[in-house]
Amino acid sequence: MCGRYASSRRPEDLAGIFEIEKWEPEETLAPDYNVAPTKDVYAVLDRPLRDAADPKPVRQLRRLKWGLVPSWSKTPEGGARMINARAETVHEKPSYRRAFSSRRCVIPADGYYEWVTGTAERDLEVEGKKKRPRKQPYFVLPADGSVFAMAGLYEFWRDKTLPDDHPRAWWVTCSVITTEAETTPLAVAPADGPRALADIHPRMPLMLTPDRWDSWLDPSRTDVEDLRSLLAPPLPGLMRAYPVSSAVSNVRNNGPELLKELEGPEEGTLF
Repeated sequence: MCGRYASSRRPEDLAGIFEIEKWEPEETLAPDYNVAPTKDVYAVLDRPLRDAADPKPVRQLRRLKWGLVPSWSKTPEGGARMINARAETVHEKPSYRRAFSSRRCVIPADGYYEWVTGTAERDLEVEGKKKRPRKQPYFVLPADGSVFAMAGLYEFWRDKTLPDDHPRAWWVTCSVITTEAETTPLAVAPADGPRALADIHPRMPLMLTPDRWDSWLDPSRTDVEDLRSLLAPPLPGLMRAYPVSSAVSNVRNNGPELLKELEGPEEGTLF
């Protein structure tokens, strides 16, 4: 799954990486080293500009709320539970299938946090049953230091209790697509700890390599089977993981110190 991640890159940097054509300075976000559900996050998307005469999609860097609210929802309250969409079923689930066909985005990150789970706990996760408390947190990121581009979906929701000109009349929300965690060895693994991402958690965000960005963001691609081919995991061996302080478990903690690599797991944890 993806429940927390870090995002510290400046809009100017993201604009260069993703060839952004449009972003609004007033939507600039401060670096966030502990991004949690319901926070505002950056998303890259291709969409015609509002009120523009030219219907051609424009690549934009937008500020969205993490936790997708389907357009047909009566209230936005369920958004906090819809932070992830499973790659295996995203094309058929009522909450995601419309966005999957035409409203896809890339959510840029430095990397994501995941908490190691024991074998029994992983079994419960796979079965969809309640889990026991999480353990040692790890930070997972591309081994080459490049941006971690997570496949995402976005959706618009209209708050009908507010007038059209109200700044909060429209919500734009997003969800991260997840897939099965890699079982192959990490490019760089901790000296004393998990050797593969699947040793940490059974799920992981679906990372899109640069060769898939244009195809994924193209709103003219709407064929479900064609789009599902883009959900294949990237080649193995691109990721590294290392243990970080359990301070990240508290959403109130936020700073670059959360990314500091520990020499080994904290005392009393599984690894």
